[in-house]
Amino acid sequence: MDSSNFYQEQQGTGPGTSVQPTASEIKQGFAPGPTTTPALFTPLKIRSLTLKNRIAMSPMCMYSSHDGFATDFHLVHTGQYALRGVGLIMMEAAAVAPEGRITPNCLGIWKDEHVEKLEQITRFAHTNHASIGIQLAHAGRKASTNAPWLIKVHGANADEEHGGWPNDLIGPSPVPFSDRSWMPAEMTIEQITSIQREFALAAGRARRANFDVLELHGAHGYLIHSFLSPISNRRTDAYGGSFDNRIRFLVETVRSVRTQWPINRPLFVRLSMTDWVEPSGDIPTGGWTEEESIELAKVLAQEQVDLIDCSTSGSSPLQKIPLELGYQVPFAHAVKRNVPQMLSAAVGLITTAKQANSIIESKHADLVFIARALLREPNFVLDAARQLDAFAQYPHQYERGRSKPKHSFI
Repeated sequence: MDSSNFYQEQQGTGPGTSVQPTASEIKQGFAPGPTTTPALFTPLKIRSLTLKNRIAMSPMCMYSSHDGFATDFHLVHTGQYALRGVGLIMMEAAAVAPEGRITPNCLGIWKDEHVEKLEQITRFAHTNHASIGIQLAHAGRKASTNAPWLIKVHGANADEEHGGWPNDLIGPSPVPFSDRSWMPAEMTIEQITSIQREFALAAGRARRANFDVLELHGAHGYLIHSFLSPISNRRTDAYGGSFDNRIRFLVETVRSVRTQWPINRPLFVRLSMTDWVEPSGDIPTGGWTEEESIELAKVLAQEQVDLIDCSTSGSSPLQKIPLELGYQVPFAHAVKRNVPQMLSAAVGLITTAKQANSIIESKHADLVFIARALLREPNFVLDAARQLDAFAQYPHQYERGRSKPKHSFI
């Protein structure tokens, strides 16, 4: 331990690591005896990185930036999960270009000045032995909207008066998300090449900020996904029409990113595995499908992508999502079954330790991304260990708060 950083730096491999309780800890009632390690708390090695457990924080927009800069909010928000044992903290979608933000308040990584604050955040995470990643994104036709708490005041779309850029939206085709959305301009080949270069430059900034993992946002109707789905991609050139053409933008972007992202660091891609839209005469498949996602995963496995983060939907307001606990887990399982060389992550309504552990134990996914449950319960990981009869390392500053199973009133 660095004596100059004594009060911050954690011992061992950090909070959230499954360890054996000492004889003293057993005697004091912190554990009933020696424990076993549940699947959720087993390490996961991806290239040169080893995650201390299988719980990842899903990237969630916080709408708390100005001009794309991370703020003290991000340091505190992200830092709490480093202290509380999350195996992989994935920071929210960071726009690779200013017009690629979902809202004027979204995080960015389109200029070098953004790196300094991001590096402060990764330094704090690493001091607490947490792995940390960042998601690179471009909102495409779904950009220039308002933060959720501003919708009641200004409406869903951000116009120029409220910091938006309604005349600068781009997409594969001039097809808006809905009849209430801004109209995107069809991207030229030059614009496609330019955005791919922006993704690569952003990857270089993420490297300089010392992130451990990079994820490309290819889901939820944003730019990459909008190229994949025939709902939003009506092009007739090399970037539209056939499956190979529709995946071209993403595949080329991955190659471009890998020129700036070290080969020993993991690269993830979040996909909407299906659009959840019924077939129609206009689009016989309904949209992007699970079968196409599996084929894309096979392609990405050859392009140095390590994990598919399996989400769904976002291409159309006509989507019909069968919401229930773990409703997207089967897609992660499908990737594991059909693309054995690719890791998969499950996300979506994973709310309890038992459910998360079952997903890993049954080998339906290699990693679970937790979202809203972590917002509700920042101590989710440390509590999960106790609920699964494991013993996890605590941050030394919080050790006195560890519960005693033998004394339920404490």
